[in-house]
Amino acid sequence: MPLITLSKRSAVEPFHAMDILAEANRRRQAGRPVISMAVGQPSHPAPKAALEAAETALKHGRIGYTDALGLRELREAISAQYRLRHQVIIDPARIAVTTGSSAAFNLAFLALFDAGDAVAIARPGYPAYRNILKALGLNVVEVPVTAETGYTLTPASLERAETKAGCKLKGVLLASPANPTGTVTGRDALKRLATYCDSRDIAFISDEIYHGLTFVGDETSAVEVTDKAIIINSFSKYYCMTGWRVGWMVLPEELIRPVECLAQSMYISAPELSQLAAAAAFSAQAELDIYKESYRTNRDFLMSRLPELGLPLASPMDGAFYAYVDTSRYSNDSMEFAKRMLAEIDVAATPGLDFDPLEGHRAMRFSYAGSVSDIAEAVGRIAAWLKQD
Repeated sequence: MPLITLSKRSAVEPFHAMDILAEANRRRQAGRPVISMAVGQPSHPAPKAALEAAETALKHGRIGYTDALGLRELREAISAQYRLRHQVIIDPARIAVTTGSSAAFNLAFLALFDAGDAVAIARPGYPAYRNILKALGLNVVEVPVTAETGYTLTPASLERAETKAGCKLKGVLLASPANPTGTVTGRDALKRLATYCDSRDIAFISDEIYHGLTFVGDETSAVEVTDKAIIINSFSKYYCMTGWRVGWMVLPEELIRPVECLAQSMYISAPELSQLAAAAAFSAQAELDIYKESYRTNRDFLMSRLPELGLPLASPMDGAFYAYVDTSRYSNDSMEFAKRMLAEIDVAATPGLDFDPLEGHRAMRFSYAGSVSDIAEAVGRIAAWLKQD
């Protein structure tokens, strides 16, 4: 296919992946055979235990408010999971149930920071971090993660970024496994980062919403290496409950009351029905691990096939369910590349610009959370498309 070049217009005007998603939905509604590799939404349903718990809750009318920090039974179930999976005892009082991880980020940022404070995030990284921080009047310090840094944040990279930005960091946000890079930050690296933040009085926020979806490396929770971190997790990814909008935080004791007060005013509580379903989902690990194996199949397929198509991996695929690839052989305008791919072969993927405003014009993120057959079909279409003159 011919090279797509980046115009001055597209270089200076922001584009959003939601444009691709909206167009994919329009095409699907019009009867087009769209395959979406654009969103991090599992193709599998919520586990049976969660669905049954929700059905029971509906029959008994349990769809009201709960305490702002969540149902005691869910907080205790979350605590039990940390004891089982990470061998750490967490007082349920330190756990706050939230309306998805999105609410958790809002609560954490509001509880921890004042307007103008500098918070470091990885670049490339999840765009909502940047957008929420900016909306709250915070100073976003984007720290490049490359092969040199192990595709993760390090004390040295934070120091360089702090010097370049000319400000003192008040917070650091790390995701492991990461979106879009798939990076898993191992125990030793996580401990070094947590120790560094503690020594500099920097708040450390650990986004762990892709826990359970690690394929390579050591899946470590920050609670294993420090009791001062703010942990954010969700039932959306491993537990296949995106639309149920329920997540959680593990908080240091001094943040429990501030977060509770903020949650009371901003969200009241996460949906009771969703909380009951989430508590039941913990019993479904065998079912969920079967789903995980389908992601592993897709991952192994994409790791082999995408580089063969001239789309080399731009980062490891250790965890989560994304392939972040370099498109520079075909395009230096990832938004235009994504639009053409959707228009010409009905395959949707996410432009790298959303994750990396500086280098993302030559990168794409492909989600492999879909079915094995859909991923194979999508890659077949892409292969034929890229061979066109």
